[in-house]
Amino acid sequence: MTDHVDRVLAQWQDQRPDLDVSPMAVLGRLSRLSLLVGAELRKTFAAHGLDAASFDVLATLRRTDPPHRLTPTELTRSAMVTSGAITQRLDRLEERGLVTRSPDDRDGRGVQVTLTDAGRKLVDAALPDHVSTEHRLLEPLSATQRQRLAATLRILLESLGDTD
Repeated sequence: MTDHVDRVLAQWQDQRPDLDVSPMAVLGRLSRLSLLVGAELRKTFAAHGLDAASFDVLATLRRTDPPHRLTPTELTRSAMVTSGAITQRLDRLEERGLVTRSPDDRDGRGVQVTLTDAGRKLVDAALPDHVSTEHRLLEPLSATQRQRLAATLRILLESLGDTD
């Protein structure tokens, strides 16, 4: 069975046999997979009135210890987004009553973001559907294949500087 990436590789082999385009076999598939997975996750989030960005912030706060509070800098680091993006997300979430921002107890110049009860209820309702979608997307892989793939992707991410 061939896929889109196989066809692209064959075309490059015909047109530029002098180039080793083998990285496209992995990176092209990762790119296509990201698009397809993203579309499926967006459907799940939309069913709960969320988008991926909002879910990311709410889930980041929810997985911290009570009172589910972080600074915008901590959120940015945990959610892997820019400070400008986090500000926009927080504005939208605060308008919906899902988070609050208050002065930082430790540093009067800073701000702390806290998950509200409404935000906790929303993310708690969305999370099982999100996890179910992820299980469905990975269903074609055995447990061993999932573990191997996760380990291989970790190696690649770490080589690109994505460490904790």
